[in-house]
Formats: sequence, C-alpha cells, structure tokens
Amino acid sequence: MSLFLILLAAGDSKRLKSNTPKPYNKVNNKTLLEHSLDAFQNFSKIKKTVIVYNKKHKKYLNKLNLKYTLKIVGGKTRQESTFEALKKIKKMNCKKVLIHDAARPFPSKKIINEIINNLKRNHAVVPIIKINDATKRVKKKMIFKNIQRNSLRFSQTPQGFTFKEIYEKHKKNINIPFDDDSALFTKDGEKVLTISGSKTNLKITDKEDLNIFKSLKRGKTYSGIGFDIHRLIKGKKLYLGGIKISSTLELKGHSDADPVLHALIDSLLGACRLGDIGKLFSDKNEKYKNVRSTILLKKVIKLIKLKNFSINNIDINVISQKPKIKKYSKKMTDVISKICEINPNQINIKGKTTEKLGLIGKEKAIASEVITSVTNND
Repeated sequence: MSLFLILLAAGDSKRLKSNTPKPYNKVNNKTLLEHSLDAFQNFSKIKKTVIVYNKKHKKYLNKLNLKYTLKIVGGKTRQESTFEALKKIKKMNCKKVLIHDAARPFPSKKIINEIINNLKRNHAVVPIIKINDATKRVKKKMIFKNIQRNSLRFSQTPQGFTFKEIYEKHKKNINIPFDDDSALFTKDGEKVLTISGSKTNLKITDKEDLNIFKSLKRGKTYSGIGFDIHRLIKGKKLYLGGIKISSTLELKGHSDADPVLHALIDSLLGACRLGDIGKLFSDKNEKYKNVRSTILLKKVIKLIKLKNFSINNIDINVISQKPKIKKYSKKMTDVISKICEINPNQINIKGKTTEKLGLIGKEKAIASEVITSVTNND
C-alpha cells in the first residue's frame, strides 16, 4: 500500500487572534505544525508527507527544519488546498491518502493505526466522537429547538481514503463547499466507515483551545545537575560558555576544556537519563582532541530532541576568581540559547568566586555547576 499524508496548514488563522499564524504557535518549544508531524513520525507505511501552507506564512515555514516533506501553496479554502495537494501527488503512485488538519496537533497513534488498517477494506475511514451535551438550535442567542443527539457525532481528522476515489470526488465537486472530505462520499450516498475518535484530538480554533492543548502536552519534568573543573595553564585559548575570552591563561583538557558547556552537557544528559559526557565523548577518543565544546553540545541537543525532551530552563554558576563573568554572561547566554534552540530568558548565568580559597581562589582552576530542567513530551 503506497500511503501518503496531506497536512493542511493553509488557513488564515483569524479566529485564534494571534500575531503568529496558528500552525506556527509554539507549545513546549515546538510549533503546532511540528506537533502534528510528530504524531505521524513513526509510521513507516507513510511514504510521503505533503504540507500545504499559506503563501503569506512562508517565512514562518522556512524557519522550520522540515526534512523529507513536500511543500506546496494552498488555495483560498480548505477544499481548494486539499485538491491542490491531491493534484500534486497524482503521478506519484499514491494508492491511499491520509488528510489531516495541522490545527489538530494531537491525534493518537491508536487512531492513526486504525485508519490505516481499515483502509485495506474501505474507501473512506473517519474518526468520530459522541456528543454528550444537550444540543440546542439557537437563533439570536435564544434557544428555539432541542435536537436529539443520539445519532449525532463530531467528525475529526486524520481521515483516510483510497486515492482514486477522493481525487475524483474533489475534481467533480471543486465548486461545491463541504465541511470535510468525508462529506464528498456521503453526498453521493456512499458509505464511510467510522472509528472511535478522541476528545484529546481537539481542533485548535481559539485561545481557549490552545490553552487546553498546552495542558495536554504537559509531560513529566526532570532535573539534572552537572559539574566540571579544569586546571589553568599558560596559553591564549580560554573558552567559557561557548565563547573565547582574551587571556594569558587557558584551561587544560582533551577538548577545548570549557567547564561551563561540559557541566551543561552533563546536566542535560543527567536530566534525560542518557549517561554522561565521558560516555558519549571519551577523552580516549582522538576524534574529540581539541574539539570545540559547542560542537559537543549541538550533538547532545540533537540527541535529547530525538528522545522527545524539551528544555525548560538552565541555571549556571561559573566559579572563577578571574575573569569576572558579568561582562561575558550576555554573550554566553546568546551562544547557549542558539545552540539549545531556546529563548535567552530560559537561561541564567551567575559568576561566583571562592573568596581566594583553594585552587580556584589561587587562580589555578575554573569550575562550573549547572542545573537544568527538562520535559519529556512523549
């Protein structure tokens, strides 16, 4: 079965009343569009993903690192956008297709699996949920009729279809507006198989919906601590917090000996339960001889993102008699925030001394301790 996914993100987002278009609003450091993509990430049967976007929002889309996706400009309506995508993949040997609204960023794996499995024997499969509240017909804010809700259902996405049938129906009804794609089948009296949807698979329309989704995506929070210390020796390559500091001394180590980034790496690995810096980047490996610690941190950030962790905040102590850290803290923050892909206001850097006590007080070493908080978004 050659299965494609069409992800619709071409709406104008007016009802959300946000300065940022709806698909690009962030929750847990990911856009709603990225959350929607994540939901389908581990389905190997999906051979191609097509993102349909609003051309006015291209600058937002371009900021995202969305590999292995086909991106096309949508139409004025949802129906036009869907048909544009269907036309694009018509010659790509697509046999089955899932059509999903990016405004529903939380479809469960169970729903997706059921749709894919039922497409083997059905032309159209749609998730639905029961209406539990009393249902009324209203005119000018006044109730004038009660509606029996026994047979009423809300439909959701993703909706699954055989490509040939959904393409022909869109082509035939291009000028007739419909609420969703399954309506093209029921209009012709054809059967559409329904499966159980989920209340958590909500469609985000306004700010209240967005806040509900934020509460659903509150994963477990973990903390990690890291510590590192390096001896000062004569030299001119002093690296702290990812920046080079002018000095007549440098720190001795296998890599660039940046204790701030080393402690940060250890705190992140600890919070995510992924071992420690020595396990990942052994000082016995010549590959890491004199390597910049910024490169190591980038590798760790990539790893924790693959494990679906996001960073909440980073608290750093730099323990040094000299240099004084205050004048460098902003630049360090900028470098670290860029690598970690978080806002600078999620990072706090403090300079500490040991009141001239010990190796650090005698300007023979610099140390750093870091505490981080992360959230697992599985």
